[in-house]
Amino acid sequence: MRILMVQDDGKATELLRRGLTGKGHIIDVAVDGIKRFARLRTLPFDAIVLDIMFTGLDGLTLIRSLRSEGVRVPILMLTACDSVSDVVHGLDAGADDYITKPFSSEVLAARLAVIACRTTKHSASTLQIADLIVNAETHCVSRGHRSLALTPKEFVILEHLMRRAGRVVLRDDLMEAVWGIDPGIGHNTLEVYIYQLRGKLEFGGGSRLIQTVRGFGYRITTGSEPFGD
Repeated sequence: MRILMVQDDGKATELLRRGLTGKGHIIDVAVDGIKRFARLRTLPFDAIVLDIMFTGLDGLTLIRSLRSEGVRVPILMLTACDSVSDVVHGLDAGADDYITKPFSSEVLAARLAVIACRTTKHSASTLQIADLIVNAETHCVSRGHRSLALTPKEFVILEHLMRRAGRVVLRDDLMEAVWGIDPGIGHNTLEVYIYQLRGKLEFGGGSRLIQTVRGFGYRITTGSEPFGD
């Protein structure tokens, strides 16, 4: 899962980030609600872990704004505000679940899995272009009669491109979708993953589906479009 965490406690958030990353999740951490609000419109997340109080925009206002715009991504509130009225206000604002601090990271991971699974059942889980089929729920990938074994990051790259089939995905947007905001990751790293992913997709003579759009990024197509390589 790709999870956005908007929290005010840097030390606790880092510990939580490490724990969830160790379970195979991709974590994007933010402390400023206004800055992340703009990115939520263009960068898909499987879930959001949200505090009530943080810089720029309070959690309840952020939830109401997202829901009013039709953003249905699962939201789990993780906060020290533990009164009955706090919980009721959070759920009424549009949160899918509410956990108070202190908390168990195992319980948080389990709650995230439940709300993400519940949402997935109501969304399109199968993506297809040409003979390439990706199941976003089971993470099964096949091309023709071959099943493909992808690494977690390769899968995120492919799914991100598949959900925008035919459109150019900027390198920076693709990198943020895979690694979050990480200044240590450069374009060369992304190019290595694209190279590896192409090798798996094209093994046995398959046509090229992931095209490079020079100076911009990548897109996945049937191969019939006139530009890209």
